[in-house]
Amino acid sequence: MSKRSTPLTPEQRDKVRAELHRDVAARKTGYRERALKLYPHLCASCGREFEGKRLKELTVHHKDHNHDYNPPDGSNWELLCIYCHDHEHEKLLDAKLRTAGSTPDLPQQPGLANPFDAL
Repeated sequence: MSKRSTPLTPEQRDKVRAELHRDVAARKTGYRERALKLYPHLCASCGREFEGKRLKELTVHHKDHNHDYNPPDGSNWELLCIYCHDHEHEKLLDAKLRTAGSTPDLPQQPGLANPFDAL
């Protein structure tokens, strides 16, 4: 990131401040912030606890996979760590492949092993 060669005018500074305040207010009303207030900071799948800097590793998973459905009571959400969240979406992709007429026993490709197979 390069430094500015000229300082901001008071009007520009006020505009930047207003944009920052608007962005912070929008983020606080987003479904992630609401879910973090509703639920304990635990992964609903593996049970790991998150706090401080590691809280960013906790994601909001939409149970019905519809990101536009965000009820105020949070009934469509669950908090999952990034690993369990990836696994949930991988399960959905696998199910879609199987129902699309693919062979039931897909060959395992190198590098695509699933660490959660034995769970």
